[in-house]
Amino acid sequence: MMLRSTLALSLLLIAVTSNLAMAIKKEKRAPQTLSRGWGDEITWVQTYEEGLYQAKKSNKPLMVIHHLEDCQYCQALKKAFAENEEIQEMAQNNFIMLNLMHETTDKNLSPDGQYVPRIMFVDPSLTVRADITGRYSNRLYTYEPQDMMFLIENMKKALRLIQTEL
Repeated sequence: MMLRSTLALSLLLIAVTSNLAMAIKKEKRAPQTLSRGWGDEITWVQTYEEGLYQAKKSNKPLMVIHHLEDCQYCQALKKAFAENEEIQEMAQNNFIMLNLMHETTDKNLSPDGQYVPRIMFVDPSLTVRADITGRYSNRLYTYEPQDMMFLIENMKKALRLIQTEL
């Protein structure tokens, strides 16, 4: 009887330990990338507040991309954005990058409404650059896949403006 309960206890311990080991192994996996498909080589910040802090600290503009997973326009823009080498390179080297799937409490990030996709720039002085707009008068901060050259120009404009105004 004693032997059987010792054996049962040992088997239970072995089962628990191996489950624990598997759980620990799962934890060590690379964390889910914050890129969400917008560019895995880019360093992304997690929150708007962190983005503002990093922008101020590094003197780089913050680029905020508002999008939703189930939005076909967002998906199309994401693909064009991720495939554009110049955008990827500028985003990685010259910007603090944030992509959000929810609205922030900062009303300055939705000057003409809360729609997706929407890309806005924030200066290192923490000023939202509402003057850097896309091509569409009905949704000033939206971009379509064919607008990547326009987005590149706006990224360059965001970089130029900090050098001249600060």
